[in-house]
Amino acid sequence: MLTLILYYMKKRITIMIDEDLDKKLRVFQAKVIQKNQSSYSYSQALNEALRKTL
Repeated sequence: MLTLILYYMKKRITIMIDEDLDKKLRVFQAKVIQKNQSSYSYSQALNEALRKTL
């Protein structure tokens, strides 16, 4: 059995996010936390949203 493990290089950057987008990301993050009853960082929410759209 072949197991494929993907490692993503992480990079710390600073960006400016509009207030309305920040609120939408935080609402999305809160929904995921409530649904899964586990932690879900703001960075994870942002990365998932970007992966869906790019």
